[in-house]
Amino acid sequence: MKNANILISGASIAGPALAHWLARYGCAVTVVEKAPSLRPGGQAVDFKGETHRTVLSRMGILDDVRALQTGGHDQLLVDAEGRTLAVMPGEFTGGELEIKRGDLARLLHERTASSCAYVFGDSITSLTETPDGVQVTFERAAPRTFDLVVGADGIHSNVRRLAFGPESGFVRFLGHHYALVDLDQDFGPVGQMYNEPGRMAAVGGPKAPAFFVFASGPLDYDRDDVEQQKDILARAYAGMGWRVPEVLAAVRRAPSVYLDSISQVRIDRYSRGRVVLLGDAAYGNTLGGFGTGLAVVGAYVLAGELAAAGGDHRAAFGAYERVFRPYARIARSGNAGPFLAPGSPSRIRMRNWMFKYRFLLAWMMKVTDKFATDIKLKTY
Repeated sequence: MKNANILISGASIAGPALAHWLARYGCAVTVVEKAPSLRPGGQAVDFKGETHRTVLSRMGILDDVRALQTGGHDQLLVDAEGRTLAVMPGEFTGGELEIKRGDLARLLHERTASSCAYVFGDSITSLTETPDGVQVTFERAAPRTFDLVVGADGIHSNVRRLAFGPESGFVRFLGHHYALVDLDQDFGPVGQMYNEPGRMAAVGGPKAPAFFVFASGPLDYDRDDVEQQKDILARAYAGMGWRVPEVLAAVRRAPSVYLDSISQVRIDRYSRGRVVLLGDAAYGNTLGGFGTGLAVVGAYVLAGELAAAGGDHRAAFGAYERVFRPYARIARSGNAGPFLAPGSPSRIRMRNWMFKYRFLLAWMMKVTDKFATDIKLKTY
């Protein structure tokens, strides 16, 4: 297969999933990751429906994912006194198969480490396309030329910025931020979630030991400055009731905080020349519930179309676009912010009612399952 020397930026989920397939098709794959190592732990992610199961099975990891699944967790929606108002069931938050993002990343890395080259602690600084390839420079490594470059580096994609233009042209801020924090304090065996208008705080739930969502305007901060992010949370949650002061005190002791915007990627084409985008870099929608499934199915389709086209990237990228964009349309709608942090007491009550009336919940889950299976998988 021509164009078989491929660079992937990003070693979370989409990148290693693609590396798995490309290596199977005989490509020489290099994965570069800015972080110094695999990121352990992290929020829970999930798979749902026959399409996701089929791709995991074809990858040979379905049984491993099942062995590592969390089993899903019910979450109690509580008032300021801790009284239960409603129950968010585990099958709603955790899909069919829920697994910690870090566990899934480790599994994919283990399955590809012997067949692909991983470079941690480095990042791409420039991409220059030539008739025969892409000349790539790095922060640390020596320059190299690759046949193709794949941006699988998340909603704030470095590859997308270098190849397509500034993030502001493709990422739409949806008016909320969220934070995930690992705590040194156990807040009980059952997940609990508390709301005041425009703010949500949860402990012990499916996403992380502490999970926050709050309405705000755009925030300017250093994503590598942990103390600055703790200050933002302290200001955003000042004066909030329930156990929030106690949770914020535990946040102050935490070694790390992941704070980001709830945003959506809108891009007209997934590829430009010899550069193509995959996963959240191309069709991200923060906390939308489909990101991991889209990443894994997208990797299957992109690699399969490259193999089917004999490495002809123009034909393969065009086919990837035609096959996958209709499936990825679910990521172009929806905003988890107002659902998780409703803006008024009445909207909080309406959200809670959904979990009291099972027919509403069943309808929503049926719609979700339909989106998750809305693609006819080819056998490449």
